[in-house]
Amino acid sequence: MIRLLTLLLCLLAGPALAQAPGDAAYARLASDSYAEIEAGIVGLGASGDPRAGAVIGALADGRLLYRPADRALFIRDGSGLVEARTGAPASAEGLKSVRANNKVRRAIEAAMGGLNLTSPDPGKRHEAADAMFKARDAGALPALDAALAKEADASVRRALTEARAAVILARPGAAEPERLAAIQTIAGRGDGDALGLLRALSADSSEAVRAAADRGVRTVETRLALIGAAQNVWYGISLGSVLLLAAIGLAITFGVMGIINMAHGEMVMLGAYTTFLVQGAIRAHAPALSEWSLAASIPAAFLVAGAVGVLIERSVIRYLYGRPLETLLATFGISLVLQQGVRSIFGPTNREVSAPAFMTGAFDLFGLSITWGRLWIVVFSFGVFLGLLFVLRRTSFGLKTRAVTQNRRMAAAMGIRTPLVDALTFGLGSGIAGIAGVALSQIDNVSPNLGQGYIIDSFLVVVFGGVGNLWGTLVAALTLGVANKLFEPYLGAVLAKIALLVFIILFIQKRPRGLFALKGRAVES
Repeated sequence: MIRLLTLLLCLLAGPALAQAPGDAAYARLASDSYAEIEAGIVGLGASGDPRAGAVIGALADGRLLYRPADRALFIRDGSGLVEARTGAPASAEGLKSVRANNKVRRAIEAAMGGLNLTSPDPGKRHEAADAMFKARDAGALPALDAALAKEADASVRRALTEARAAVILARPGAAEPERLAAIQTIAGRGDGDALGLLRALSADSSEAVRAAADRGVRTVETRLALIGAAQNVWYGISLGSVLLLAAIGLAITFGVMGIINMAHGEMVMLGAYTTFLVQGAIRAHAPALSEWSLAASIPAAFLVAGAVGVLIERSVIRYLYGRPLETLLATFGISLVLQQGVRSIFGPTNREVSAPAFMTGAFDLFGLSITWGRLWIVVFSFGVFLGLLFVLRRTSFGLKTRAVTQNRRMAAAMGIRTPLVDALTFGLGSGIAGIAGVALSQIDNVSPNLGQGYIIDSFLVVVFGGVGNLWGTLVAALTLGVANKLFEPYLGAVLAKIALLVFIILFIQKRPRGLFALKGRAVES
């Protein structure tokens, strides 16, 4: 009889006992003590309460409140207040925010990681493993072991293994073989977090652990140095693609006509403002096509800048052939007129040009951080280069342009209308500069002074690569871009540019025609 009564009491008390850990965790969260709040987070995360994720997430966002009178917890959401335990709408007064410090935030990360380890979404499980790697909570080890036992995704499994190794290294009393295996795992991760974790083991009591940690530190440092150099090379390619876009039109104009066009930067600026206008028009009249506004800006910028270029050539430059100094002064004056005209129309402030969705964000490639925007600009630059190469090599206009480039008088004697070629070529170079403005609107401020930041670098690229040679322009742009980014960590941005300028000055003393000089120009006089 006594045994039967005992069994009945246990069955009746079972639900209450099951709720006790959750009840205690909620009570601890409603406190001013950081230690109590931390303990409440740990208890709630391990309780299995279906509301645990919502409550801990509200605490992380600063939306968890409590009433001091009875320690009732509430969550502030968009519609008002809800009870933390049930999610039912509520109203209350005299509430205080549940506070958080660094220890509490680490406990939040660990608890959310434990809750997300069982998510059906591999991305969430990966985020949970990363959170537990950073939290390094020894209490999370059983959850990590359970998740590892059933994880099938290779990427998530690796993240869980690294999180487990981090927990073992942070846990006092772990066996030496287990710590040595964890060091090897962390060294294989090879990032800054791994380096910091391994360096913290330099004061470990075990000599074998210290030696393994030192080897791991050297391995990670070597890997990070290689990744840093590769990252600088990528930045250099990105910068080189921008220089290529800005200089390729100038290479054509300068190479065919010998015109020192100081207004080339303003063609870039006109392309950027055309992008701004096209994007505004599409937003106002066809918002459903907003994602395609940047693509629509490319032909519009080419036509606007090209038309302005033809107008400049027909109205001013055609009277100044063979007089380079007067051409330089005239185009410099035109650049000032264009700047002031744009400033009068649009104002001196920067204009915003938004990026489409496919150009936002970044991704990781073998440790390199690559933004989608820069990647698309690199692809776009090479696409423009190949398109221009096709025009010059495979079309009748390109054949005539090359003929005029090599010998203007002989081309005229063969019946080529050199004035028309000059006008169209100047328009082509200006149009390409306008296309460059479309790309630059994504990485620079759209302002009346946009082109001034690229005109000098464009001339350096053209002179270094060889006047009028497209392949030389490509090689020079990439070379100067990569060299600039490799020098910057050691010399600084300003000294790196000065060093490159000095190098180019010395280089053209030996090779005045640049890397790839066009043949045939010397016969002209």
